[in-house]
Amino acid sequence: MELAERDLGRDPLTIDELDRLIGKRNYLEFLNPKNELYRKLRMKNRPPSRAQALKWMSKEPNLIRRPIVVRGAETVLGFDEEKLSALAD
Repeated sequence: MELAERDLGRDPLTIDELDRLIGKRNYLEFLNPKNELYRKLRMKNRPPSRAQALKWMSKEPNLIRRPIVVRGAETVLGFDEEKLSALAD
């Protein structure tokens, strides 16, 4: 499988790109709970609105759970070896 890599630190996702990528999925799944901002703002207990989360993720790429692997309509978030293997088949 050929992958297209994007360095989010150098080329962050825009709010529109994030909105399209997340689609109808739960946007909270895209937040990285290990990120300092996530912990500082206690997002686990006080989740941001979708609009606020998209704004923060566009400005703070490390707030996005990675890797994000998209193949067709399928998306795998974070390192999940089983789901990534299934996606490659």
